[in-house]
Amino acid sequence: MTDKTKVKAPEFSLPARNGEQVKLSDFQGKKHVILYFYPKDMTPGCTTQACDFRDFHKDFSDLDAVILGVSPDPLTKHEKFVEKYKLPFLLLVDENHEVAEKYGVWKLKSMFGKEYMGIERSTFIINKEGIIVKEWRKVRVKGHVEEALQFLREEYS
Repeated sequence: MTDKTKVKAPEFSLPARNGEQVKLSDFQGKKHVILYFYPKDMTPGCTTQACDFRDFHKDFSDLDAVILGVSPDPLTKHEKFVEKYKLPFLLLVDENHEVAEKYGVWKLKSMFGKEYMGIERSTFIINKEGIIVKEWRKVRVKGHVEEALQFLREEYS
């Protein structure tokens, strides 16, 4: 998908760290939803990315953007992750990777010669009409959150 393609973001309903079921449509009318998929709580790259979103949370909020993180980790791991790093946004549980599959981020991966299925670190910016206006696949953590914030500032503020 190119950035100019008008693709409707797939709807979902997932349990959140706060105990509620969260649907994408809950945020209709918000100027932007930052939906980011990450492989695993408490790992170095995922921790850095979550903390970067935390550190820029006010900047995103000032642009009327809500941040949602999604991984296959269970609720108990999300709770520990949020508490340890004081994350001010919702983490959603996609244990069966249904939503990751809808967004095309459940991929065959390989580490140390072993192949397995897992999340390809990806971020989607969804506008208030529910259209994906920007996506990043195979995200490199360093500088990514700043790049997403800059995109919002330039294109949609």
